[in-house]
Amino acid sequence: MSRRPTLALLGALILLPAAGAHAASTQTNTTESGNPINDQGSSYHYRTYITSVTPKAPGLSVEVLEFADRLLLRNHTGKTVTIYGYSGEPYARVLPEGGAEQNARSPAVYLNTSFYANVTVPPSASASATPRWQAVDRTGQFEWHDHRIHWMSPVTPPQVKDTGKRTKIFDWTVPIKVGTQPGAISGELFWVPESSKAPIGAIVAFVAIAVIGLLMVLLVRRRRRRGSRPDGEVGDAAQGSASREAW
Repeated sequence: MSRRPTLALLGALILLPAAGAHAASTQTNTTESGNPINDQGSSYHYRTYITSVTPKAPGLSVEVLEFADRLLLRNHTGKTVTIYGYSGEPYARVLPEGGAEQNARSPAVYLNTSFYANVTVPPSASASATPRWQAVDRTGQFEWHDHRIHWMSPVTPPQVKDTGKRTKIFDWTVPIKVGTQPGAISGELFWVPESSKAPIGAIVAFVAIAVIGLLMVLLVRRRRRRGSRPDGEVGDAAQGSASREAW
């Protein structure tokens, strides 16, 4: 193994975790079954946790994505699960056969395209309007950005007196209905300090140690193979090549 390719490989592997962390911190939020988030909000300092989902229906599950950005609901209950918008209107539903639909007349459809709801809702969207359902998914799940689960401002919440301390911001609730049974997804939002971020330095150091160890093993094996050859097989050309590749 020559010196230059080896050093290039080592450098690329060491820089990879840092590059991935940078990309993760700068990416634009998107939803798969909902609409893309078109502004640069951030969930970096926040964590949202689901505390309960009612009614308790086998086959119904909900999880938080990207710390405090989106919710993902999976419906395998055999019933229609309806999610309600900010004014109590039907916002979305996941049908028993797996189709997911959005109500194009729900203001939430438009408000959820902006992290801080900085959009103009068209006149056709009204909480009192008759729903107009549009298919958005066929996999038995629905993913959406929900303003009820995150802090709606770039300004630090007044509850946070010490930015280095984990602090509860508020409790939140997203109304749902499973079949004819009303219920809710309930949770809590917390502020988390800088020290809660991923230990990128430790990851980089670990990768560097692992790569250096691998290179040392390869180098030792190569030298052993050379040493095991009969004396007569090592010519001037081979010796010259070995000297060029030596560290």
